[in-house]
Amino acid sequence: MSLQVLHLPKGMKAMLLVRKKMMGSIGTVGCNEYHGRSKIGKREVVGFGLNGSFTYFDAPDIPMPAIRFREPNTEITALREKEKGNWKELTVDEKKKLYRYSFCRTYAEMEAPTGEWKSITAGVLAIVASAFWLYVLLKKYVYGPMPESTSLEWRKKQRDWMILWKVNPIEGISSKYDYENNKWKD
Repeated sequence: MSLQVLHLPKGMKAMLLVRKKMMGSIGTVGCNEYHGRSKIGKREVVGFGLNGSFTYFDAPDIPMPAIRFREPNTEITALREKEKGNWKELTVDEKKKLYRYSFCRTYAEMEAPTGEWKSITAGVLAIVASAFWLYVLLKKYVYGPMPESTSLEWRKKQRDWMILWKVNPIEGISSKYDYENNKWKD
């Protein structure tokens, strides 16, 4: 079926041509482009990874990333052929190069302290210090003096008044006072 036979408007023809180019020969939308396969270059896909996308990141709880860390070169290709044989013939440096081809960091490097706690602690202390100084400034310049009813003498007078007028005699403060002997109950 050609586009000339359909007699579609120009915009629609252009859209169909773009869609045809994206679908390729198999007739499906470019899955590789959608899932990021075109973004990884020549790196080899070796596993599912975290969620099936072609990404690489080091995490101790996800030990196998979806793709290798580096793209293959001639040195790595030769080492990959050599590794198919006896591993005892590989030197320690060759084994390390093969490891670094697949992974960026070791578990020890991933779990090593980074010193990030210092910046977090400094940030928390800065926030606490600024909150303290804000409180001091508000207390000094914005808020007025405390009302008289918050003083200890006032609260004692209020308690005596509540006992005198027998406020809440069943469960309250008046229930704990002995009115016959004029003293607190034991």
